[in-house]
Amino acid sequence: MSFSNHLRKLAAPIWDAQLSHSFVVALGNGALPERKFKYYILQDARFLGDLARIFAAAAQKAPDSDSALRFNKLAEETIIVERSLHENYGRKWKMTAKQMSSVPMAPTNYAYTRHMLSVAASGTAAEITVVALPCAWIYCVVGQHLLKNGQPSKNHPYRDWLMLYASPEFAEVQRWMRKKVDQWAKTAGTEELRRMEESFVISSRYEWMFWEMAWNEEQWPV
Repeated sequence: MSFSNHLRKLAAPIWDAQLSHSFVVALGNGALPERKFKYYILQDARFLGDLARIFAAAAQKAPDSDSALRFNKLAEETIIVERSLHENYGRKWKMTAKQMSSVPMAPTNYAYTRHMLSVAASGTAAEITVVALPCAWIYCVVGQHLLKNGQPSKNHPYRDWLMLYASPEFAEVQRWMRKKVDQWAKTAGTEELRRMEESFVISSRYEWMFWEMAWNEEQWPV
């Protein structure tokens, strides 16, 4: 078994729970209230700003130039491609990019991004890749799961979101990241492998919590 598949097996109950989460189910069938989706998109826009920084950190620590170039490209694509989706929704809601980026991070979003930034600051390229892998991999799994019976109708309110994350182009990102993880895990020490396992499971938990955060429209209690 590859190391990336080993990681997924460790987090299998968490991943399975996501596919039946109320937010994911309602997103797929179009019943999700727009208010909750708007909350999610605004929080995700803040999340992606930090995810780009994670990829940039991986580029700096990458052991070879090809990997460094690809991580820099991922940082750019995170900002350009996915932000484009968000800005399309922003125009619908009559919000500027500045207004969207000034929305305060919710507690779960803040905790998740601090978890990743902490690994980016102190970890190896392999550890940084692993801490971001659940984000890319889970969204691919969710997107493909929601479209397993075919593409959404033209009038599905969240068609653009579903089409992006179920696309072959998005799936290729997690495939490349898994390839790097499997490659680097072969030469990683015991302690580094343990940290990679821990980071992967924690990020997987935060991915579930992100759906929960959006479903409950989480706010700071004080």
